Amino acid sequence: MKELVKIQQELKAPKNQYNSFGKYKYRNCEDILEAVKPLLGDCSLTLSDQVKEVAGIPYVESTAQLTCGDQVAQVSAQAGISINRKGMDISQSFGASSSYARKYALAGLFLLDDTKDADAQDNRDANKEVKKISLDQAKKEMKKAHDDGQLKTYFFGLPEDLQEQLREHANELRQSLKG
Repeated sequence: MKELVKIQQELKAPKNQYNSFGKYKYRNCEDILEAVKPLLGDCSLTLSDQVKEVAGIPYVESTAQLTCGDQVAQVSAQAGISINRKGMDISQSFGASSSYARKYALAGLFLLDDTKDADAQDNRDANKEVKKISLDQAKKEMKKAHDDGQLKTYFFGLPEDLQEQLREHANELRQSLKG
Protein backbone atom coordinates (compact mmCIF):
# COMPACT_ATOMS: atom_id res chain seq x y z
CA MET A 1 0.00 0.00 0.00
CA LYS A 2 1.80 3.08 -1.30
CA GLU A 3 -0.17 5.48 0.91
CA LEU A 4 0.94 3.68 4.07
CA VAL A 5 4.58 3.74 3.01
CA LYS A 6 4.31 7.47 2.28
CA ILE A 7 2.76 8.13 5.70
CA GLN A 8 5.46 6.03 7.40
CA GLN A 9 8.16 8.02 5.64
CA GLU A 10 6.67 11.45 6.34
CA LEU A 11 5.20 10.99 9.82
CA LYS A 12 6.98 12.91 12.55
CA ALA A 13 5.51 12.31 16.00
CA PRO A 14 8.00 13.80 18.46
CA LYS A 15 7.99 12.94 22.12
CA ASN A 16 6.62 16.25 23.41
CA GLN A 17 5.27 14.98 26.73
CA TYR A 18 7.52 14.98 29.81
CA ASN A 19 7.28 12.88 32.95
CA SER A 20 8.96 14.95 35.65
CA PHE A 21 8.89 12.09 38.15
CA GLY A 22 10.67 9.63 35.85
CA LYS A 23 12.52 12.40 33.99
CA TYR A 24 11.79 11.11 30.48
CA LYS A 25 10.06 12.32 27.34
CA TYR A 26 7.30 10.33 25.68
CA ARG A 27 4.50 10.55 23.15
CA ASN A 28 0.94 9.49 23.76
CA CYS A 29 -1.82 8.26 21.47
CA GLU A 30 -3.17 11.78 20.96
CA ASP A 31 0.26 13.03 19.86
CA ILE A 32 0.44 10.34 17.17
CA LEU A 33 -3.11 11.05 15.98
CA GLU A 34 -2.44 14.79 15.78
CA ALA A 35 0.67 14.17 13.68
CA VAL A 36 -0.89 11.61 11.33
CA LYS A 37 -4.20 13.33 10.52
CA PRO A 38 -2.72 15.83 8.03
CA LEU A 39 -1.03 12.96 6.17
CA LEU A 40 -4.10 10.74 5.70
CA GLY A 41 -5.34 12.31 2.46
CA ASP A 42 -8.14 10.09 1.12
CA CYS A 43 -7.31 7.30 3.58
CA SER A 44 -9.22 6.71 6.79
CA LEU A 45 -7.82 5.63 10.14
CA THR A 46 -9.93 3.83 12.71
CA LEU A 47 -9.13 2.62 16.20
CA SER A 48 -11.09 -0.08 17.97
CA ASP A 49 -10.82 -1.88 21.29
CA GLN A 50 -11.85 -5.31 22.48
CA VAL A 51 -11.69 -6.39 26.11
CA LYS A 52 -10.46 -9.95 26.45
CA GLU A 53 -9.30 -12.25 29.21
CA VAL A 54 -6.56 -14.85 29.56
CA ALA A 55 -6.19 -16.98 32.69
CA GLY A 56 -8.45 -14.58 34.60
CA ILE A 57 -6.42 -11.52 33.61
CA PRO A 58 -8.33 -8.90 31.61
CA TYR A 59 -6.63 -6.99 28.83
CA VAL A 60 -7.50 -4.58 26.05
CA GLU A 61 -6.66 -5.44 22.46
CA SER A 62 -6.60 -2.30 20.33
CA THR A 63 -6.51 -2.32 16.54
CA ALA A 64 -5.34 0.55 14.34
CA GLN A 65 -6.69 0.18 10.81
CA LEU A 66 -5.76 2.27 7.78
CA THR A 67 -8.13 2.03 4.79
CA CYS A 68 -7.15 3.46 1.42
CA GLY A 69 -9.72 2.65 -1.23
CA ASP A 70 -10.11 -1.12 -1.15
CA GLN A 71 -6.78 -1.73 0.60
CA VAL A 72 -6.60 -2.23 4.36
CA ALA A 73 -3.64 -2.45 6.73
CA GLN A 74 -4.09 -3.09 10.42
CA VAL A 75 -2.02 -3.76 13.52
CA SER A 76 -3.18 -4.82 16.97
CA ALA A 77 -1.55 -4.36 20.36
CA GLN A 78 -2.52 -5.46 23.85
CA ALA A 79 -2.29 -3.99 27.33
CA GLY A 80 -3.21 -5.63 30.61
CA ILE A 81 -5.86 -4.10 32.83
CA SER A 82 -5.17 -3.85 36.53
CA ILE A 83 -8.61 -3.68 38.12
CA ASN A 84 -7.13 -2.71 41.49
CA ARG A 85 -4.70 -0.07 40.17
CA LYS A 86 -3.87 2.30 42.99
CA GLY A 87 -5.35 5.77 42.60
CA MET A 88 -7.72 4.80 39.76
CA ASP A 89 -11.27 3.62 39.60
CA ILE A 90 -12.07 0.76 37.23
CA SER A 91 -13.08 2.98 34.28
CA GLN A 92 -9.81 4.94 34.55
CA SER A 93 -7.86 1.69 34.60
CA PHE A 94 -9.63 0.46 31.45
CA GLY A 95 -9.08 3.84 29.77
CA ALA A 96 -5.37 3.91 30.61
CA SER A 97 -4.90 0.41 29.23
CA SER A 98 -6.84 1.32 26.09
CA SER A 99 -4.68 4.42 25.49
CA TYR A 100 -1.52 2.40 25.98
CA ALA A 101 -2.61 -0.38 23.59
CA ARG A 102 -3.81 2.15 20.99
CA LYS A 103 -0.47 3.97 21.16
CA TYR A 104 1.40 0.76 20.40
CA ALA A 105 -1.01 -0.31 17.66
CA LEU A 106 -0.46 3.06 15.97
CA ALA A 107 3.31 2.78 16.51
CA GLY A 108 3.28 -0.64 14.87
CA LEU A 109 1.19 0.49 11.92
CA PHE A 110 3.27 3.59 11.23
CA LEU A 111 6.64 2.09 12.28
CA LEU A 112 7.24 4.64 15.03
CA ASP A 113 10.32 4.05 17.14
CA ASP A 114 9.70 3.84 20.87
CA THR A 115 13.00 2.32 21.94
CA LYS A 116 13.83 5.41 24.00
CA ASP A 117 10.57 5.33 25.99
CA ALA A 118 10.77 4.55 29.69
CA ASP A 119 8.67 1.40 29.20
CA ALA A 120 11.02 0.01 26.55
CA GLN A 121 14.04 -2.13 27.32
CA ASP A 122 17.35 -0.47 28.02
CA ASN A 123 19.09 -1.41 24.79
CA ARG A 124 21.79 1.27 24.63
CA ASP A 125 24.61 -1.29 24.50
CA ALA A 126 22.82 -3.31 21.83
CA ASN A 127 22.37 -0.19 19.71
CA LYS A 128 26.11 0.56 19.88
CA GLU A 129 26.82 -2.85 18.39
CA VAL A 130 24.09 -2.55 15.73
CA LYS A 131 25.31 0.89 14.60
CA LYS A 132 28.31 -0.83 13.01
CA ILE A 133 26.01 -2.71 10.63
CA SER A 134 25.70 -1.64 7.00
CA LEU A 135 22.45 -1.03 5.15
CA ASP A 136 22.88 -4.26 3.15
CA GLN A 137 23.62 -6.25 6.32
CA ALA A 138 20.51 -4.83 7.99
CA LYS A 139 18.36 -5.83 4.99
CA LYS A 140 19.73 -9.38 5.12
CA GLU A 141 19.02 -9.63 8.85
CA MET A 142 15.48 -8.28 8.40
CA LYS A 143 14.77 -10.96 5.77
CA LYS A 144 15.51 -13.62 8.40
CA ALA A 145 12.45 -12.60 10.42
CA HIS A 146 9.87 -15.37 10.69
CA ASP A 147 7.02 -13.12 11.81
CA ASP A 148 5.98 -9.50 12.23
CA GLY A 149 7.10 -9.42 15.88
CA GLN A 150 10.66 -10.50 15.05
CA LEU A 151 10.81 -7.96 12.22
CA LYS A 152 9.64 -5.12 14.48
CA THR A 153 12.06 -6.10 17.26
CA TYR A 154 15.00 -6.02 14.86
CA PHE A 155 13.82 -2.87 13.06
CA PHE A 156 13.33 -0.85 16.25
CA GLY A 157 16.75 -1.96 17.51
CA LEU A 158 18.42 -0.23 14.57
CA PRO A 159 19.72 3.33 14.81
CA GLU A 160 17.22 5.95 13.65
CA ASP A 161 19.19 6.79 10.50
CA LEU A 162 19.02 3.16 9.33
CA GLN A 163 15.33 2.98 10.27
CA GLU A 164 14.62 5.97 8.03
CA GLN A 165 16.41 4.29 5.13
CA LEU A 166 14.71 0.92 5.72
CA ARG A 167 11.08 1.94 6.42
CA GLU A 168 9.81 1.05 2.95
CA HIS A 169 11.79 -2.21 2.92
CA ALA A 170 10.41 -3.12 6.36
CA ASN A 171 6.86 -2.45 5.21
CA GLU A 172 7.35 -4.66 2.13
CA LEU A 173 8.68 -7.46 4.32
CA ARG A 174 5.71 -7.09 6.69
CA GLN A 175 3.34 -7.48 3.75
CA SER A 176 5.19 -10.59 2.51
CA LEU A 177 5.04 -12.12 6.00
CA LYS A 178 1.26 -11.68 6.04
CA GLY A 179 0.69 -13.22 2.60
